[in-house]
This record gives sequence, structure tokens and C-alpha cells, in this order.
Amino acid sequence: MLQSIGRRLGQRLGLDRRELRAWAMYDWANSAFQTTVITAVFPGFFAEVAAAGLPPAVATARFAWATTLAVTIVAITGPFLGALADYRGSKKRLLGGSMLVGIAATLLMAGIGRGEWLWAAALFVAGNVAIATSFIFYDSLLPHIAAPAEMDRVSTAAYAIGYLGGGVLLVINLAWILSPATFGLADTLAAIRLSFVSVAVWWLVFSLPLFRWVREPARVLEHDETGTEHPVRVAFVRLGETFRELRGLRQAFLMLVAFLLYNDGIQTIIRMAAIYGAEIGIDRNAQIAAFVVVQFVGVPCSFLFGALAGRIGAKTAVFLSLAVYTGISLLGYFMTEAWHFFVLAFLVGTVQGGSQALSRSMFARMIPRHKSSEYFGFFSVFEKFAGIMGPALFAASVTAFGSSRAAVLSVILFFVAGAAVLSRVNVAEGERAAAAIRP
Repeated sequence: MLQSIGRRLGQRLGLDRRELRAWAMYDWANSAFQTTVITAVFPGFFAEVAAAGLPPAVATARFAWATTLAVTIVAITGPFLGALADYRGSKKRLLGGSMLVGIAATLLMAGIGRGEWLWAAALFVAGNVAIATSFIFYDSLLPHIAAPAEMDRVSTAAYAIGYLGGGVLLVINLAWILSPATFGLADTLAAIRLSFVSVAVWWLVFSLPLFRWVREPARVLEHDETGTEHPVRVAFVRLGETFRELRGLRQAFLMLVAFLLYNDGIQTIIRMAAIYGAEIGIDRNAQIAAFVVVQFVGVPCSFLFGALAGRIGAKTAVFLSLAVYTGISLLGYFMTEAWHFFVLAFLVGTVQGGSQALSRSMFARMIPRHKSSEYFGFFSVFEKFAGIMGPALFAASVTAFGSSRAAVLSVILFFVAGAAVLSRVNVAEGERAAAAIRP
């Protein structure tokens, strides 16, 4: 009976096969790094411990430069690594390698001493590059395990599971940090160090199902390849060919441009929320609690977006999410109290996972399956550079109007521009064009 219930639940959630559930578990596994390390714990640890003795502004600047360096490395190397994975037929191997680098970097974070800001920055860069690189190979497996009609549900289900996994471990980590004596820990610093160890273990253990149950896609050679060429040379050749091919796949290319624009707005809200909240008097503990709200609201809402896409189409569902983001920006302009911040966090949780997951699945449907890693390498470039123009416009608006409130409204431009480009994307035509490309 339990198996029957499990099968029915899996069918309703879009994860009715073992390989789909195993693939989605990688979202559960890696989200712990994103919640605990990238967002909630490591930034404060860097400022207060690793950069101890530095002026606060200098510590913040060095942390920002580390983040920028990580984004740049992934943007430069992503397409090349994707081409290498497709030529060698080694998506899972490269996923495993990048994952192990990230896990090692996270474990080493537990040993960072006071004043060791350079070592801390290096580990943060390594961890960020590793997890972002692993996404290229992880995302590229989606069109190999799911049929086109399944991709929206599978992608949103994976995001939902990721929200849950990242949220669960974050709550555990915060419990340790807020009350270390309750758990037999010496102090807050010991709890923070333990949280980094827990992220590494979590990431490793819950990634194992993917490597056990998801098969490596068959290696497919291009027209003039024999399989004995030097992989690096072939990867560069393929990189150029795929770039020219992508420009010919009009719908997939338009999808990338639309994603770049509206994701720029999304990333601006994510990155600037904390500093904007602090500016209007929202304390750090309230902000962390609001982030936990985003995680757990994102679980049912990501599943909901998968079901919604099945009824109204993925593109229409993304339009709906952009309308909500526009409302979030408008409400942010009038925000004055902590409870307003929680309302906005709730609204972000309703659409953040769905918009990202459906963008991934739409793009996956409009690219050739045998070159999925190469195309997701380019997807990573557009994803990583999203968030450059938005903060720049935010800063310019603050300078021009002397207030962050006007800057919050400026983010709406990215949602409008992204929606305008997305309206020109014909997903069905993109699927046909991708299916016509043969090795």
C-alpha cells in the first residue's frame, strides 16, 4: 500500500520514475550550500572572523570581489566545459568532479582562522565556481531523463525539493548558531564551523542517488569526429560551432535574451533585499527569518507552478511570475516595517522557484539533446551575467534620486523588457528547430 501511495504521489509531483527522483535529489543536496554558505552564514563569518581587523567597508569590498571573480570564471569556462562533456560523454563524471571540489572547499571553510580573509575568499570562490559548474552538467541531464511534456513538472519539482532541503539544513544550522550550548557546542563560532561541515556532508550524501540511478547519456560524435581527437581541441571547435548554431536557433536564443533580462531583475531583488531592508531598519535576525520563509513557501509554490504550466503553458506561467515580481517591486517602494518585509518574502517565495525552473525547462526543450551540456554552458553565461545591469541601475537610481525607494521601482524595467522579449518566443517552433539538428 505504501508503494502504491508513493507511486501516486510521485505521479502527481512529476517524479514517478526512479531516475527522475534521483536527479531531483541533487537539488536537495546542493541547496544547502546556497542557503547556508552563500546567503545566510558565510558572509557574516567572513566579515566578523576571516576579515577581522579590516575596516568593514574593506571587508565588504573584498567579499564582493570574490563573488565577482567566481561569476566571471564560470561565465568564461562554462561553455568550454559543456562542449568537453558532450564530446567525451562525461556529464556525470564532470558533475562529480566539480561537486567534490565544492565539498572540499566547504569542509576547509571550517578551519578558517581569524584574519585569514585571503584563504576564506579563495575557498568561497572555489565553492561558488564548483557548484555553478556542476549545474551545467546537472541541468544538461534533464532532456535525457524527461520527455518534453514532462520537463516543466520535473524541473519545478526539483526546485521545490531543493527549497525544502536547503531550508531544513538552514534551520538546523541556525538552531546551532543561536543556541550552541543547547547542542553541546562551545560557542557560536564552533556552531558556525560545524554548519560548514554539515553542508559538505549533506551535499555528498544526498548526491549519491543521482550517480547510482541516472544513466550517463550516450556519447554522440559530430559529422567529422572519430572520437580519437584531443578533447581540448575538439571542445574549442565545438564551442565555435555551437555558438553559430545557437544564433540560428532563433527561439532558443530569444529565450536566453529574455531570461537574461528578467533574471537580472530577479537577482537584483535577491542581492539588494538585505541592504535595502537594513536601510529602512529591518534587523539581521528578521532578514534571516524572512529568508527561511522564502525557502519553505517555495516548496509548495514550485510544485504549483509545475502543475500550472501543464494547464496554461510554461511561458504563460512565467509571465504570471513576472507580474508578481512587478508587484513586489511596487510594494517594496512603500515598505516601512518588518512585517512588510515578511510579506514581500512570502511573495518572492511564491514565484522564485517556478520562474527559474520553467525557464530551465523551456530552454531544455528548444536545444538539441545530444549537445545539451554545450547549450547549458551558454545558459550558465547568461545566468551568471544576470544581476550585473540590475545592481548598476539600482546604484545609478540611488545616486540620481538620493533614495533606494526610487531604485526599487527601477527594477520593474527588467521585468517589462524580459516579458516583451519572452512574448516573441515560440516554444513549439523552437522544439521543432532543435529536433531538426542531427549530429
